[in-house]
Amino acid sequence: YDRAYYIGETEFYIPRDADGNFKSYDSHAESLPDTLAAMKSLVPSHVVFNGAVGALAGANAMTSKVGETVLLVHSQANRDTRPHLIGGHGDYVWEEGKFANAPLKDLETWFIRGGSAGAALYTFHQPGLHVYLNHNLI
Repeated sequence: YDRAYYIGETEFYIPRDADGNFKSYDSHAESLPDTLAAMKSLVPSHVVFNGAVGALAGANAMTSKVGETVLLVHSQANRDTRPHLIGGHGDYVWEEGKFANAPLKDLETWFIRGGSAGAALYTFHQPGLHVYLNHNLI
């Protein structure tokens, strides 16, 4: 491969008040009971790549040139996820993250189990914006 990118997918569980607004606290200790309750719901308030909204956009965008092969390594700490490259696909995909295993081929969307990582190789054939997203659209 010509380039390699790491995508760490993370979810946050920010407590909300009765009106649905995010709550703020004077300390982490003060937020703990509400944060634990939000986490037990298993419904994240935010899902982000590499720790923050926009972490892979603008000046931080993953880039390549036509003809380059890119290795995308994607991890998810807690929940199952389904990465997808709009305008591309995984030429070779190691969903379980083990390069000793034979890769799957030509996947539009691949499956990364919670608590693990996977990898995909893609050779870019056309210029343009190729959006990388989590296909958990619900």
